[in-house]
Amino acid sequence: MSMNNSPNVFSDPNLNRFQVNVINENNDNTTHAQGDPDSQHHEETSFAADSNNRLQISYRPGNREGYDNFPNGDSTKTGGSFHPYDTHNNTYYLKTFGHNTMDVVPKIDYYRNSGSVSGVKMNRPSLMEIHEQLSKNITVTSGSVDKFAKVDGIGGDAELNKEEELKGGFVKFGWVKGVLVRCMLNIWGVMLFIRLSWIIGQAGIGLGVIVILLAVLVTCITGLSTSAIATNGFVRGGKKTLGYFLRIWVKCFLSGIFSGLGVIVICLSVVVTTLTGISMSAICTNGVVRGGGAYYLISRSLGPEFGGSIGLIFAFANAVAVAMYVVGFAETVVELLKSSNAIMVDATNDIRIIGAITVVILLGISVAGMEWEAKAQVVLLIILLVAIVNFFIGTVIPSNNEKKARGFFNYQASIFAENFGPEFRGDEGFFSVFAIFFPAATGILAGANISGDLEDPQDAIPKGTMLAILLTTIAYLAVAICAAACVVRDATGNVNDTVVFGMNCNGSSACALGYDFSSCKTQTCDYGLMNNFQVMSMVSGFGPLITAGIFSATLSSALASLVSAPKVFQALCKDNIYRALHFFAKGYGKNNEPIRGYVLTFVIAMAFILIAELNTIAPIISNFFLASYALINFSCFHASYAKSPGWRPAFRYYNMWISLFGAVLCCAVMFVINWWAALITYAIELFLYIYVTYKKPEVNWGSSSQALYYVNAIDSALDLTTVDEHVKNFRPQCLVLTGAPMIRPALLDIAHSFTKNNGLCMCCEVYTGPRKLCVTEMNSGMATKQAWLTKNKRKAFYAAVAADSFRDGVKSLLQASGLGRIRPNTLVFGFKKNWRHSTAAQVENYMGIIHDAFDFEFGVIIVRISQGFDLSQVLQVQEELKRLEQERQALEATIKDSEFEEGNWGIRGFFRRATKLHITKTMPPKESSINTISSMHMGEFNQRLLEASTQFKKKQGKGTIDVWWLFDDGGLILLIPYILTLRKKWKDCKLRIFTGGKVTRLEEEKLKMASLLSKFRIKFADINIIGDINMKPSKESWKFFEEMIEPYRLHESCKDLTTAEKLKREAPWKITDAELEAFKEKSYRQVRLNELLQEHSRAANLIVLSLPVARKGIVSDYLYMAWLEILSKNLPPVLLVRGNHKNVLTFYS
Repeated sequence: MSMNNSPNVFSDPNLNRFQVNVINENNDNTTHAQGDPDSQHHEETSFAADSNNRLQISYRPGNREGYDNFPNGDSTKTGGSFHPYDTHNNTYYLKTFGHNTMDVVPKIDYYRNSGSVSGVKMNRPSLMEIHEQLSKNITVTSGSVDKFAKVDGIGGDAELNKEEELKGGFVKFGWVKGVLVRCMLNIWGVMLFIRLSWIIGQAGIGLGVIVILLAVLVTCITGLSTSAIATNGFVRGGKKTLGYFLRIWVKCFLSGIFSGLGVIVICLSVVVTTLTGISMSAICTNGVVRGGGAYYLISRSLGPEFGGSIGLIFAFANAVAVAMYVVGFAETVVELLKSSNAIMVDATNDIRIIGAITVVILLGISVAGMEWEAKAQVVLLIILLVAIVNFFIGTVIPSNNEKKARGFFNYQASIFAENFGPEFRGDEGFFSVFAIFFPAATGILAGANISGDLEDPQDAIPKGTMLAILLTTIAYLAVAICAAACVVRDATGNVNDTVVFGMNCNGSSACALGYDFSSCKTQTCDYGLMNNFQVMSMVSGFGPLITAGIFSATLSSALASLVSAPKVFQALCKDNIYRALHFFAKGYGKNNEPIRGYVLTFVIAMAFILIAELNTIAPIISNFFLASYALINFSCFHASYAKSPGWRPAFRYYNMWISLFGAVLCCAVMFVINWWAALITYAIELFLYIYVTYKKPEVNWGSSSQALYYVNAIDSALDLTTVDEHVKNFRPQCLVLTGAPMIRPALLDIAHSFTKNNGLCMCCEVYTGPRKLCVTEMNSGMATKQAWLTKNKRKAFYAAVAADSFRDGVKSLLQASGLGRIRPNTLVFGFKKNWRHSTAAQVENYMGIIHDAFDFEFGVIIVRISQGFDLSQVLQVQEELKRLEQERQALEATIKDSEFEEGNWGIRGFFRRATKLHITKTMPPKESSINTISSMHMGEFNQRLLEASTQFKKKQGKGTIDVWWLFDDGGLILLIPYILTLRKKWKDCKLRIFTGGKVTRLEEEKLKMASLLSKFRIKFADINIIGDINMKPSKESWKFFEEMIEPYRLHESCKDLTTAEKLKREAPWKITDAELEAFKEKSYRQVRLNELLQEHSRAANLIVLSLPVARKGIVSDYLYMAWLEILSKNLPPVLLVRGNHKNVLTFYS
């Protein structure tokens, strides 16, 4: 369809179908116009790169007058004005595929989230706008651009962040400075210098290396899985590099596995770290990653329940890690003080004092901003690298007598062999050693934790994390093996403890090298791998450099954790999952620094510093981090298992089963390390999970849990189609004609009473009228009305259709609602109370619904309450009152603001106060008008309608449900009240059964009914056999019925034949005398039944009554409506029930 009927438009034969012409818009475009003589006929659609959320319609120079109006009468503003969807305001426009269109070309800005800080969210034209005719007189005000730019909710912090970014205020880091440096510094922490030699001494070379490799493997798999999730979107480069890193890492890992038993300790850590790294890499590359690190990755993958629970634990673990690294630093300082005899109080208290001072200084650096913190990290990395190189140099420098006395003999095969196997002492074992070492592997998340400060987290996190794991693993293994090959486990430090001639060495490597350390078997020595935490300083070429390296490693790790904890905590608080913690969401400065979070982290770290025991702190952190790693691995597995089309990580080096193995391994290691700490960790996580689930935060992140729910639902629905229906499994599945569910809440409540947790309930609405308006209104209200059901805890679905008539809409619902076996089988709707004031067409539509339901073999339930169901007028009054109240509050706020701004000084203030007083004097009429409206409408509705709308929400108390089972419909009339008695609100109500019978056989009929009910296993309080149903009603009752139908009678018998035929043609809906006479007995029965109902069931809580059936084309609509009216008049709530005459009850097992 073309928008221009001119024969010259788009007729240039040189234009290719896929050609895009670029037009330069200048004030003087005559040259351009001359170059293309037909260009004046072409309206252009703008698709330039620079965008401001608008789609501009412009014209080439020439005769524009002929194109200001489209052939169908639509017009557009030309010149300086623009269309609301103009997305660009530079001088270049494109002609899309050689013809005019509002369609926009693919662009990343249309796919951004609201609040994106990397670009403005743009809104493409809606389907309606390109499908419908162009609207007339398109005009845009100066504020329209902002309206369209913010239509999807950009605002608040996101706008401020965007402004700062455009001004260059943000500090963004690349993969080296932002991830690699941080991860290496955090992994090369306190363990490298003051615990690694002790671990090798305890576990030996073989077992020690396995500890390292196992820890690295778990975290590495988690990292790769995280990368997979984060690359579920656009990622630039990095694949070949990562593959290269992985191939090298696998070779190193395989060689490390078989290097020996002591390596097992290191190997175990490597395994954990590697698995976690793989998972993290997968997650990180599954889309744009924002601030929040592990919390952000888990919450966006598994949802707020898992993310919110692990977010607090992970932030707390990082805060405790600060204490661990600071204590490691303080221990080193105290060792120096001991050697100089400069202890201030005692060793333990000195650690506390130094730690407290250190954490205060680190807090100051962190608060100064990320830029200063990053510069400090680079300096610390250089010092750390120099210290590590210094250690390797020291291993080849010939040892002197003093170092030999302390156990250092350079590389010796005998020492390597002696230290290869484990030698656990005290209460230490493999997993206790692993628990001490594992916090060294937790540094892999240092880069991910500042994901919001990275230029490209999708590329930086996998690349930087995996390379950091590779380099640090090599360094750990090299240092461990070298130290174990050079230093014996025990040494006295006494240069005089040499071997006496003829002494039996018993395989001792130190004895073979000339030193006798046998005294260490009976007493604790101060030197050697097992006793001296400063082995690296002794071995190195220049000892002070190792001390500098220890300072660098511990301070950099502490600094990284001190930055990570507040960043993660701030992201958690911004999502407002825990509303009480929203106070900590506020950021300050150009980088939105979480100052409040820094203070909280400082307090936590200070508390743990007071423990002053590194071995006590490390296992606690191990459990917290392992729990985080387990969920990161599980996130990758779960996202893969859910098979969501949105799971498209750019990182390919992951496997869902390896991620699951990583998660299970993390959980197992938690229990092996410390079973009671693991139980506490899981208990805290479970408590937080239940809390978040209960609170149901209003977020939707498209988690894999949602994807899995959908897959499981589809699979279950498909499996259900293979199951044959059986009467024992029948349950009422109701299609309830509530309209908007908030308009007829009582109708929904009674239907919900027997479908909740038992069957399907669908609230249905039919829109009639102009199709375009109906469809627009219907589409706009779908989510709102389903949300109302959810908010009010109604387990029901909302469905709507647009149709030419109400009956046609219901017919569509009856035929098309449901899915597979999950389909409605019962139609529930309210009694048409105003049928006597309705048109014949409306009554015909209402009756047609009943006929259609029976045609489609639906059961029918018509509900009648005395006040009716429709609350639309009440809701309108409430909305009006709410609007007036808002206006009043806004007026009061304006007056207060003016008071504050004007002050109380001078003549101007005096006159302004006079004006202000005049405004306040006008307020009482406003309030009185509200009261008038309120009282008027409350008087009109007398509050009874509102009370009636909630009657089925209340507990019914002791009473009866009277079931008038007059006709056998398959048992639906009996099943509905039975289900009601199972509900908490109706459980105190007893069933009373009423049925017809012969006067001469009342007792026999009663016994038969009791026997039937007993076989159905339905409890009842009483059975009443009514023998006088077929008696004529009283004259007063029959007179009332005749008066009711009088306006709808034809009275053709009183007129001549010609006149009677004419009346029948003019009013075919009227009740003829012949019809009334034919169904006189049936009319008698309905009137008589009302008398019996008044007599027996006037005090019942609910009456369930067999619905009479009208034959199509035989019983007129108004006669049938009169039957229903007289049958249910002046009674408690009535359910007129008619099943589809198929069994819904059985007494067979």
